Formats: sequence, structure tokens, C-alpha cells
Amino acid sequence: MCPAHSCAVFLQLACCCGSAACSLCCGCCPKIKQSTSTRFMYALFFMLVTVTCVIMMSPTVETAMRENIPFYTKMCEKLNAGENCSTLVGYSAVYKVCFGMACFFFFFSVFTIRVRTSTGCRAAVHNGFWFFKFVALLACCAGGFFLPNQEKFLEVWRYVGAFGGFLFIIIQLMLLVQFAHRWNQNWSSGVKYNKIWYAALALVTLVLFSVAVGALVFMIMFYTDPEACFLNKLFLGVNGGLCFVVSLLAISPCIQTFQPTSGLLQSAIISVYVMYLTFSALASKPVEMVERNGKNVTVCVFPYKSGLQSDTNIVTGVGTAILFGCILYSCLISTTKRSSTALQKYYSFLKRVFFLIYFPEDYDDEKTAGGQNVKYDERDGTIYSYCYFHFVFFLGSLYVMMTVTNWFHYENAKIERLLEGSWSVFWIKMASCWVCLFLYMWTLVVPMLFPKRFQA
Repeated sequence: MCPAHSCAVFLQLACCCGSAACSLCCGCCPKIKQSTSTRFMYALFFMLVTVTCVIMMSPTVETAMRENIPFYTKMCEKLNAGENCSTLVGYSAVYKVCFGMACFFFFFSVFTIRVRTSTGCRAAVHNGFWFFKFVALLACCAGGFFLPNQEKFLEVWRYVGAFGGFLFIIIQLMLLVQFAHRWNQNWSSGVKYNKIWYAALALVTLVLFSVAVGALVFMIMFYTDPEACFLNKLFLGVNGGLCFVVSLLAISPCIQTFQPTSGLLQSAIISVYVMYLTFSALASKPVEMVERNGKNVTVCVFPYKSGLQSDTNIVTGVGTAILFGCILYSCLISTTKRSSTALQKYYSFLKRVFFLIYFPEDYDDEKTAGGQNVKYDERDGTIYSYCYFHFVFFLGSLYVMMTVTNWFHYENAKIERLLEGSWSVFWIKMASCWVCLFLYMWTLVVPMLFPKRFQA
């Protein structure tokens, strides 16, 4: 065995059983930061458990396993998992597995409170010992199946999950609003040096408003009916009207006095997202039927498929992949230095709980050891909040649990029916529209209400 290969193997062992940063074995791969490597490993843990939950909620996968795995029935009997492993599938199993994952991330959130440097023992545990942490995660997920009084546990845990899922949604909405303000501020500042930024600002604003208006017209065409769908008509009017109000508010003189950088770009971004949430809510609403010519006809549904089961499976599969990809992206983007700083501006009183972390500049040291280069960018201090990072993944675990089990319509939930309508999903998405609009309006109005605490 060549020395370089031996060194690479040694580093992988140090990564799994020690505090070294993880990297790929291939030396031709681009170098990776230690902070990025750590977040990637936790994201991998998160996705492994999420995929497991999806499998648990899929009768199709369960049937395939029962038909293709030899001695499946005997294996279930030896595991005391009930007939055909009935206790390892369904919403109750997902609740227990997500309980274990949530406990894992919550423990590390508490464990890493006020970690300011990566040289301490707690930071070493956070950045390494991946084999032992993986075993601990498996133990936590398995431990949920041995809890006493499970019926009471499932009932209480359901409401804990709903609260955590709502909080996860609110954090993402706050970051969206902050992103809209930051985008407009950056491009507006460029106008002072080059007028081409003004043209780009106007073009993007026009395109986004066109998309929002087009989406509204699309929903009016396909999700309303003269004889039915009253809620659809009501909420399309309300959400469209609120988007128009916040757009006028953003360019009103009273707001411009205290926020000169406020403009239509933020309103356009918020309007597009609100229209997306509205469309998602209407698509998640249970179907309505009216009687026409002696037949019951489904109305207010977009005919996206030809009626074949294969089309339904494709739409569900793609939609599920996009959904959980967005969840993972939200978890990772929420834990960056810029995002956590943005959230501090919303809730300053959370600073003592979640944000007691100092963010120094990146360290440029680099280490090469036969495999992928690792840039140890946290030698002088942490560049993101370890505590907040785990807390967001804790909330993400609860959000995955509620999403996979269809929120409060859990008893008949199946992953194949994830995109089908339910009232709980409809109201959650519709409420998200209003929370997003409220947060944006609040960011516009609060400097005018408290001028001493904000600079124009």
C-alpha cells in the first residue's frame, strides 16, 4: 500500500473515530472547508433518516420488500415487529424515528451552546467522531420504538411536531423577507456608480410582477368555478389585494422617509412567493364536485395528468424530491452567518439563547493528506453558530415528520398521496401567505414606529 493511500485511509479513520474533518478519498477533488464538511455530514444524516421515513410511509415499497426479500415474514417475527413488520411502517413509526432524530439534534443544540472556538472539546465532538454520532443517531431512532405508553406519546408528540413545524416555516419566511430587502439594497446602491443597475433593477421587478400577475390569472382560470370553489375565489382576491397593498406601501412617501432603499423589487419578490404559496394551497385543497348533466364533475383542478397511474407516480415522485430538497436547502441556508445575523434583527431577545456566538473571519490554513484537501477555516474561531445550526435541524426534523404524515390527516397518510388534497395542508399554506405578508409589512412599518432604533 502506497504511503499516500495509507495516509488517506488513516485520515478517514480519524474522521470517523476522531476529531479530524471528513473529506473525499480522491485527491483531485476541489478543496473543502472544514465548516462545509461538517454541515455536509449532518445534512447526510438528516437525509438518511428522511428517506427512511419516506419508505416507512410507502405501501408500494412495503409490498415490494415483502415480495422480494427472502424470509421477510420470519424476520419480522424475530424482531417482534408484528405481522409483516406492521409496527415499523405507518405514521406512528415515522413519529418515533423523527423523535429520535429530533432528540439527536436537540441534544447537540444544547451541547454546543456558547461554543466560540473550534479548538475546544465540544467543538471537536461537533466536527468529528462521525461513526459514534451515527451509532448514537441510530440508537435514538430505535429508542422511540421502546417508549412506554405510546398512544399518549404519539398524541403529545404530534402537537410538539406541529409547533416545531410552524416555527420552521416562520424562520424560512423571515429569511425570505430579509433576502428581498438585501437584494433591493445591494442593487439600489449600485445605481450610484452605474446606471445599468437601475435598468437591471427595473427589468427584474417588471419580470417578477409579470410572473405574479400571470400566476394570479392562471389560478383564476383553473381554480375557480361559477358554481363552486367559494374559498378559492375569496383567498385569491384577498391575497392578490394584499400584494397590491404592500406594493403601494413600499413606495409610499411615509415609508420612503424612513427607508429610502425600500422599493418595488421587495414587493415583487414577496408577491411571487405569495402567489406560489397560494397555488400550492389551492392544489392541496380537497377536490370539489358539482352536478352537471346528471353527472358529478370535479371542478377547480388543473388537469396536469392524463389519468394514467404512471403519470401520478411521476408527479408524486418529482414533487416529493423537490419538497425534501427544499427542506434540506432551507436547513443549510438558515445556518449561514448572514442568515443567522438577519434573524437577529427580527428577534433581538433570542440573542441570549441562540446567537451567543462570535463570528471571526475565515482562516486560510489548508491541509493536504493524500485525499481531498481540507481547508481548516475555523482555527481562530467558529464561523457559524453550532447551537443554532442544530436547532434548525431539530425544527427541520419536526417539519419532515409533519409533512410526511400529512400533518393532522395522519391516519390515512401515504407517501404516494403526499400531493393530494387535505384541509390541514391547505390552511397551513394559506396561513403562511399571510404570515409572509405580515412580516414584510412589519419590516416596512417598524422603522416609522420606532425611528430612534432604526437608521434611515
